[in-house]
Amino acid sequence: MKSIVTGGAGFIGSHLVDRLLSLNHKVTVLDNFSTGRRDNLSHLKDKIKIIECDLSKNGNWVKNFEKTDWVFHVAGLADIVPSIKNPVSYFNSNVVSTLNIIQASKKNKVKRIVYLASASCYGLPEEYPTTEKAEIKPEYPYAIAKLMGEQLLMHWVKIYNLPAVSLRLFNVYGTRSRTSGTYGAVFGVFLAQKLANKPLTIVGDGNQTRDFTYVSDVVDAIICAVKSNRKGEIYNVGSGKSISVNRIVELLGSQKVTHIPKRPGEPDQSLAGIEKIKKDFSWKPKVTIEEGVKEILKNINYWKNAPVWTPSSIKRVTKEWFKSLSKK
Repeated sequence: MKSIVTGGAGFIGSHLVDRLLSLNHKVTVLDNFSTGRRDNLSHLKDKIKIIECDLSKNGNWVKNFEKTDWVFHVAGLADIVPSIKNPVSYFNSNVVSTLNIIQASKKNKVKRIVYLASASCYGLPEEYPTTEKAEIKPEYPYAIAKLMGEQLLMHWVKIYNLPAVSLRLFNVYGTRSRTSGTYGAVFGVFLAQKLANKPLTIVGDGNQTRDFTYVSDVVDAIICAVKSNRKGEIYNVGSGKSISVNRIVELLGSQKVTHIPKRPGEPDQSLAGIEKIKKDFSWKPKVTIEEGVKEILKNINYWKNAPVWTPSSIKRVTKEWFKSLSKK
């Protein structure tokens, strides 16, 4: 079997590459390394093919789709702040690139495609657990770009019978989570602060809850999806449980905390409705939040070079966020 993983040098992508190799696949990684790390694949460098390329532009990378069985479109830009500042970059990365991947897959008659979408498409949900039938109302450019990529995929399924499914991921965490210079994922922020012995910056009172899903559970869901015969379907992928930010701080064992203002466009809760994926794929999350955090702490030195955010630096980079998303 031959598989392509876009964004394979990133957090989720590199874990997926590990799994595919364990299934004896020949794996090609397509990545521009804007956020992905070569170190994430260093233990595999003699076992995989790595192509550095810009998926938003047609190029020789398309040739790798010949005789490919499975395509996993993991690549894309994440985070709220930079998407507000650079919406065009997010459109190119998350929409144009997706169209190019879809077209390359269609041309080469790829057997299965899995697209990793985002639960940010639900915006500020009015129902919990939030199911796939909930109202779609993205709050910022990252969310709309990921949604547009998903809509392109679903339309190609309808018109061209593309063998594809989309997975809407909730808050994924685990080893190798992002350490880029953008302010975003809570674990990346907290772990760098903990290593530097700095206070953890808690947004608001910390009672807000999130559906934290461990990366190995997400990879399990991806493999279930690609092995199925479903197409044109959208599935939530989450733990089905809500954990408060204060509980995360407690599990990380940090005594130093500081509070920063609550941010617009962020829900007080996220909780995935996962009955559909459990029913269709017999998938269910296995890793508890306690087990996941313990595994992260065993590998905490991975974040030793990550940016250490402070209340003042966070205030500076989120200024545009508050300006753009605060309700008038």
